[in-house]
Amino acid sequence: MGRTMAEAIKLDIMSDPICPWCYIGKAHLDRALQDHPNHPFAIEWHPFQLNPEMPREGMDRRAYLEGKFGGKEGAVKAYAPVVEHAEKAGLNINFEAMKRTPNTLDAHRLIHWAGIEGRQTAAVSALFKAYFVDARDIGDAEVLADIADSIEMDAAVVARLLKSDVDAQDIRDRDAHSRKMGVNSVPTFIIANAHAVPGAQPPELWAQVIADLTKQQS
Repeated sequence: MGRTMAEAIKLDIMSDPICPWCYIGKAHLDRALQDHPNHPFAIEWHPFQLNPEMPREGMDRRAYLEGKFGGKEGAVKAYAPVVEHAEKAGLNINFEAMKRTPNTLDAHRLIHWAGIEGRQTAAVSALFKAYFVDARDIGDAEVLADIADSIEMDAAVVARLLKSDVDAQDIRDRDAHSRKMGVNSVPTFIIANAHAVPGAQPPELWAQVIADLTKQQS
């Protein structure tokens, strides 16, 4: 805790709130950070849409799965490793209750605004819970305003911002920039603007990274 900002090491995370591997990857990272409270990381979350062509209103989840995986059997097969790894991470994913697959542009806007107020990771956590546990439509403005309220942001301000296009193009541009830099899947973690770590890495890997970085700083 007594670490100065000069010693902080940037950990940039490309993620999407509807990406189950991002949810699992965050849980693994959280566990390592809890076990190493003096970790050097200053974390920033960055937008990456799994489905950038998704209609703004989202779509029926069954139709989405049939289009992407060729039906329920294909979807079940694709998601089996997700369910297995989520359970190992101690996470519940309520796939059965999910009715819609949202466009996440507005969710990324909320994460951006939360970052301005120092609540970015809280926003990411709340969005993951809303989508994967509570099966809420995180493309819906009312749901997003409610999530903002739950992390002590001004829901009325967020609701007003969501009715406009403020920061929407910025989110699209940042997403495009990540793709140009070679990011093609999420989660992707970038350590100190130099080392890319793709995928939902186990807590043990993060523990080793933290140990190595701490040693370099001593």
